[in-house]
Amino acid sequence: MTGTTAELVERARALAVAGERAILGIVGAPGSGKSTLAAALAEALGPDLAVVVGMDGFHLSDAVLAAHGARDRKGAIDTFDDAGYAALIGRLADARPGDPPVYAPAFRREIEEPVAAGVEAPSHVPLVITEGNYVLQPSGAWPTARARMAEVWYVEVPDDVRLARLEARHRAFGKSPREAARWARGSDQVNAELVAATRAAADLVVETG
Repeated sequence: MTGTTAELVERARALAVAGERAILGIVGAPGSGKSTLAAALAEALGPDLAVVVGMDGFHLSDAVLAAHGARDRKGAIDTFDDAGYAALIGRLADARPGDPPVYAPAFRREIEEPVAAGVEAPSHVPLVITEGNYVLQPSGAWPTARARMAEVWYVEVPDDVRLARLEARHRAFGKSPREAARWARGSDQVNAELVAATRAAADLVVETG
């Protein structure tokens, strides 16, 4: 379906029940606009109703990737700490008003590294929005995280738009035009095809572009 922003905000608002905690997952291929949608929902709902905790905070560090010979595949499914992400989602799902806040790692694109305790999720906030490429994957610990989510939305965008966004992002963070195109059409595209295979498992498909 193609939902208007207002319709999507109201669907998310229905999950934000005072005194409870719900997790909304947003999944899509690299460059599909997951982060943009998550941020727009959180802004519309306000900080007392929603907070965004991204999956990208569970990127393995460059040092760990290099030790495993995987630096050139950064972003692939095996370059994330899926068990750590599932454990965090469990903690977030179990939190209730009066509990201590949960601190989550964040990914900083300016340094291309995860940063510990980069996001605070206060216990009174009823909705946590989490976004990432692999939320619906059937392998590893991803299903454990998915089981704690009330809904998962799949964000879909035309490939030409997505690829242009990816190349622009890579250039913005220091890659040459040639390197940006190589990443977007190489490693990122492999990941995109893996993510696309999970589309049918989503509760809602959001078409953007």
